[in-house]
Amino acid sequence: MLLSYWQRGSGQRPESGPHTAPEAYVVDHFSRAGTQAVIDYWESELLTPAIRKLLRRAGGALFEDSIEIETDALPWTPDLPSEFERRRGYPLASILPVVMLANEDPVFAYDAARTRHARKDYWDTVSELFNEHHFTALREWAHSIGLRLRAQPYGLQTDAIEAAAILDVPEGESLGFKNLDDYRCLAGGRDLAGREVLSCEAGAYQGGAYTTTWKKLLRTLGGAYAAGLNQTVLHGFSYADAPGAAWPGFAAFTPYGGTVGYAESWGPRQPTWDHITDISTYFARLHLVMRHGEPRADVAVLRQTGYTKTGIGASWFTASGIPTGWTHQFVSGPLLDLPAARVSDGRLGRPAYKVLFVEGDKFYSGECTMTVGVARRLLEYAGAGLPVILLGDWRNASVPGLPQDGENERLRAILSDLLARPTTRMIATAADVPAALASLGVHPDVRYAVPSTLLTMRRVAGDVDYYYLCNGKHQENAKPPVTAIDHEVTLARTSRDSVPYVLDPWTGRASRLARYAEEEDGIRLRVTLQPGQARIVALGRPGLFGDRTGRRAHATSTNADLVRYAASRLLVRAAKAGVYTTTLSDGRTLTTEIGPVPAPVELHTWHLRVEDRGPAPAVHSLRLDRLAPWPEIPGLADVSGVGTYTTTVDADGPAYLELGEVSDTCRVSVNGRRLDPVDQIHPVLDLGPHLRRGSNTIQVEVATPLGNRLRVADPAVYGGLARQPYGLVGPVRLVPYREAPVR
Repeated sequence: MLLSYWQRGSGQRPESGPHTAPEAYVVDHFSRAGTQAVIDYWESELLTPAIRKLLRRAGGALFEDSIEIETDALPWTPDLPSEFERRRGYPLASILPVVMLANEDPVFAYDAARTRHARKDYWDTVSELFNEHHFTALREWAHSIGLRLRAQPYGLQTDAIEAAAILDVPEGESLGFKNLDDYRCLAGGRDLAGREVLSCEAGAYQGGAYTTTWKKLLRTLGGAYAAGLNQTVLHGFSYADAPGAAWPGFAAFTPYGGTVGYAESWGPRQPTWDHITDISTYFARLHLVMRHGEPRADVAVLRQTGYTKTGIGASWFTASGIPTGWTHQFVSGPLLDLPAARVSDGRLGRPAYKVLFVEGDKFYSGECTMTVGVARRLLEYAGAGLPVILLGDWRNASVPGLPQDGENERLRAILSDLLARPTTRMIATAADVPAALASLGVHPDVRYAVPSTLLTMRRVAGDVDYYYLCNGKHQENAKPPVTAIDHEVTLARTSRDSVPYVLDPWTGRASRLARYAEEEDGIRLRVTLQPGQARIVALGRPGLFGDRTGRRAHATSTNADLVRYAASRLLVRAAKAGVYTTTLSDGRTLTTEIGPVPAPVELHTWHLRVEDRGPAPAVHSLRLDRLAPWPEIPGLADVSGVGTYTTTVDADGPAYLELGEVSDTCRVSVNGRRLDPVDQIHPVLDLGPHLRRGSNTIQVEVATPLGNRLRVADPAVYGGLARQPYGLVGPVRLVPYREAPVR
């Protein structure tokens, strides 16, 4: 059979172009020449002396968005044949028939194994060229002009895990990532390379323009922080004004194709922007903690092929390990050559992985493949005391590509030595993972007795441990939905002198926990979280955050609602009268009597003032005998804006304010004093320090998206949107409680 081939430029243009005159085309991402063409253009046409000066003053990063190389044929570069032979050891022409694509599909095949290995060799070569000639070259140039390089290194069949180690700031995206393992791929590259930031293009929900709530964004990102995210970039902030733009102004991504576009046009045009400091300081505190100290993860999962944006997870650890407290990240072969990828005290690298888990290549039929170089590294790790678990039959493993003379034999000999090591286990099925971990004496940093939707991330700064805890799902839209959790959790601690603190990312306050139990290897405490809700627990020395409790006894158990420190005393809190029993860490069991507590009160009657944010701003003033969504209130059906709800209530002691359902953001004032920011996921506030005996005025300010107003303001684009239940829907309750000292 005679096969013929031809090559040409792809002719790909930037999406929705042309954007330039003359028209621009996508460069060759796999060659030095392609990247140099980009650099030369910037140097000669864009970087004037004034711009260079401003860039150095401003700092920051050069950003490359999605890598979307699109061609119906085979991705190519002129030097590919010579580079392939140099890197793989045989000519590309010998396998060209089975790697060729027509309309993105293969044309020919050899036998299944030879075809699979040939295609692996081709894509590994393309990946190496891409990461060397594109990302490495761009990073070095960005540094030369005083910038870092931030990029989204996926979209092609290339090693994005390695790319995350090359980039100064790797970035994922909430729109394209299918689950948290996509973030864990990039986090593995970042952390083993010793870099700091994992960024996310966040909130680009398809069809979500002007209807996206902050609650939705918070729930989306909650789990991503547990997977390693620590920078949030909102998609996207629009120009304040543009010629000819109708209300509410120009937005780059809506309309999109004549209909509702990608969310969200964040900025001052949104009523919820009135509350942006509450949201932004919440994110800032999370980012601060998630960049502090060093990351920790229990398991490194070795990927022979480092793709991401695939949603493909790790056997056992993704489905069963996460719900029982295990944390993992993904690493690929090139990362094991990094200077920091060494074993110390039985732990691997900066994240201090406790075990290296290897399974068949999930992108190539699950075959047990490994390069000779990686096998040597694993043997070195096992010799240094790192536990290694191999899933599958690795006795007859093969190299990933087409083997050269004696290559498979060398690989199997090394693996035979590896399997003989006392710190290595080879198991037949994923169900055998827990037994293998137990036999190696490997345990997670976070433990709980029953499967849970709790997601965690640990950071260690000196003797202080920081734990991010979130009640979320591995996959955002997974069924069944997340429900509230309330169970005990054991957290490993670096110092045996550590005591627990709760750091509130909404208020910035740190408070020492008064109820916990000390165990040999950690601290056991109770975690109660609503769906999507997050908190931070720090384990550090007494007085770390300014408390003066010292080494006083703490509660290990109680049947009261809450135990807390008040100066040097322990107080119990309850919403019902009764006698409550508390056991202390010094062995004493004490009883505390709580007297009569008023019954909870539901607040029905409100005055509502609405600032209608539309093309023609207006103010609505109403008297409500019951709370309801704005579309059910006469005159507010298609209104967006800021509503202020005011009511009065009698109180004779402290109480909680439960707001119930609110859409979207809210703030609360009591007797004219604005309180700390509200947890927007779980809007319950302790009004204890703020209520006075007798009459009290409570004010709740609620801000909404613009979707309901745009339904009528621009019906051609937004008329098909369903009305959203804006406003304070409730039920709103005042729930009194009483406190008494533990004596």
